[in-house]
Amino acid sequence: MATEIEKKSLEAHVELCAERYEQLDKRLIGVETRMEKIEGHMVDIKEAIEQSNNGQSKQLIAIGTTIIGVLITAIVALVIHLAQK
Repeated sequence: MATEIEKKSLEAHVELCAERYEQLDKRLIGVETRMEKIEGHMVDIKEAIEQSNNGQSKQLIAIGTTIIGVLITAIVALVIHLAQK
């Protein structure tokens, strides 16, 4: 909003606008700094999620392999048992 002095004096208007732009620039720099911090945190979170998913995938593969191994062993044992009769 223009003040009364700005309405009467172009020089005052220019000075006040310069001050406003300087304050606006400081605020934008602050926002940019915060956004960079947030971006860094988001990258850290993404990496943690990826590592967590990789660990879970490895666990699921290990469990699945174990179950398949047990099933194959059980089938072989049944076939051998039936073959002996």
